[in-house]
Amino acid sequence: MPPESETQTGHARAASGDELKLLVHEASEETLLAVLENPNLKEEHVTLLLERLDLSANVLSAIGGEGKWIAAESVRVRLARHPRTPKRTALAMVRQLYLFDLLRLSLLPSTPADIRRAAEEAIVSRVPHLPVGEKLTLARRGPSRVAGALLAEGQPQATKLALANPFLTESQVLKVLAKPGVAERVVAAIARHPRWSRQYEVRMALLRNGHAPVPSVLEFLPDLKLRDLKEISTIAELAAPVRKYVVQEMVRRAKTEELPER
Repeated sequence: MPPESETQTGHARAASGDELKLLVHEASEETLLAVLENPNLKEEHVTLLLERLDLSANVLSAIGGEGKWIAAESVRVRLARHPRTPKRTALAMVRQLYLFDLLRLSLLPSTPADIRRAAEEAIVSRVPHLPVGEKLTLARRGPSRVAGALLAEGQPQATKLALANPFLTESQVLKVLAKPGVAERVVAAIARHPRWSRQYEVRMALLRNGHAPVPSVLEFLPDLKLRDLKEISTIAELAAPVRKYVVQEMVRRAKTEELPER
């Protein structure tokens, strides 16, 4: 009489479709690997199996190594986001995902951090080749790095949406302002934005950039610390008009400090 484990795996390899819906919930790794060999196994069974967070790396690798399963986008997405999928397999899945599945993956809190980053990088690499409509969607809904990439690209509508994106961070705005050759219209849009133009470090970056509109510079110069103005005034690449107004502001403050008390 064969051992119970052999009986169970034998049954798993030959079970019907309805039985497979139950077998994908088995605890035994051996049984689950046998299920994957069953010719009656369909995509719906595999996706159901991949919803389990307790799957072993061996089971996940077996799914990821089978061409007929990873040909399905639903399987690739679930493999990419599963916390126990071996990194090499998960990264291979990320590279094959459609754009908006990458977007969902990058925004899902349960996605492992390195996979989320890979998804963001995959989206950013595609940005230059995307139609305008998809760029606008990403600018509105994408994670911070994606919004930053679209902001730096400078498409007018995408720039406006990226600046309003709730995921956009100050660090990404600063990176855009520090990019060589960033479009003047992007700098102007940041300088006039009601949220970003109030950020102290963004104001400092605008001064260093050289493309900031003079009216915006004049508006926030009085709010900058004197020591920062002194530092800015020593930058060799500082735009001549900006340097002029920075020096004027420094002189104004010096005179104010010299006024006797009444």
